[in-house]
Amino acid sequence: MEIQHSSVARTPVNSIVVQRRSKSKSYRLSYRSCLGAASRLCLTPALTARRLNTSRRAPKSHNINEKVNVEQLTVLVKKEWQLSYVTPLYLFRHTQLKSYSRQLSAFIAAERQRGVAVEVDGGQSSFRVSLSVVEGMVEADSDAETVLIQIHSKPLFARQDEPQKLLWSGWLTCINGNPDYLCSLPKDFVCLPLFGCHGPEALTTVVKSWFQQTFDCCFGQLEVSHTSLQWLLALWTNCHAETSIQHLKMIWTIPAAPPLQVAYAVDPQDAWELWSSVRKDQQEEDARETIDLEEVMRFIQGLKSHFYRHFRLDLSAGNLSQVSTGLGSAKYNGRIKISNSRYMITTLTLLTECALLKMPI
Repeated sequence: MEIQHSSVARTPVNSIVVQRRSKSKSYRLSYRSCLGAASRLCLTPALTARRLNTSRRAPKSHNINEKVNVEQLTVLVKKEWQLSYVTPLYLFRHTQLKSYSRQLSAFIAAERQRGVAVEVDGGQSSFRVSLSVVEGMVEADSDAETVLIQIHSKPLFARQDEPQKLLWSGWLTCINGNPDYLCSLPKDFVCLPLFGCHGPEALTTVVKSWFQQTFDCCFGQLEVSHTSLQWLLALWTNCHAETSIQHLKMIWTIPAAPPLQVAYAVDPQDAWELWSSVRKDQQEEDARETIDLEEVMRFIQGLKSHFYRHFRLDLSAGNLSQVSTGLGSAKYNGRIKISNSRYMITTLTLLTECALLKMPI
């Protein structure tokens, strides 16, 4: 422990092709009007009044390699992604991804000609864009298929036979999304509320701009809240008996002048024994299939009490700002890494829920 200062794919059945954009014009205008600074406040009348679930299914290992293309899975795992939420996409069609790839490639080229800063270190001669479906990355009937976006490029002075390299990647997903919300959307919208990107910020800006102009959607920063980080810590620790979490590390931010950052590392076996003691009352099989918020809070309180006994510092005065295990890591600023694909679904389910809380009614 230490203290630091410091393809044909599925679009949901309620989405069909429509011919005239004007039918939903008023809905889309109201969509835009309820976004902005106020959209971050869950109690704003124009936003959903839902909160994070107080109970969720205990994580189970998914052999996702059997369902998802290995090359696509390699892109998704062991990278740190910056998260955003995305409002529903108007007239987005999974069957048109090849066309969207060409359109986005042309948009990037046009932005370069306009002098928009989309260059990256070393200079690039050209960009090749690919949008593809990640087949198998879907859990519920109301979920839309995950879409992977990749931008390849070749350095300006590269040899003729030198292959293009992956410069930027991103994805849009909806895993176990709230069915009531998804089914309430007008038929010409597709909801892929969780967006992750990895690569130069300039390209991220251009990609978001193209999506906004093409599908009349809005992007916003998605923080992983104090409560969500606590959930991730408990969910990942629950996996230890099945797959070793290898380590458990936290960073707490304590309000002080200047702010104090506390790095707190716990032996994984000690963390598992504490979690097991919290769960010991769940004797029935049905009860052990779920995890309640109360159990999460007791687990976190046990960790804080242990720290207080050793260092006489009450972490309750601060907020959890970063968690890390061998299964993944997450930061309050919306950066997430999935290190083990077997528990990817559990992680993305929670993050999808966080993103949907940002959606208009």
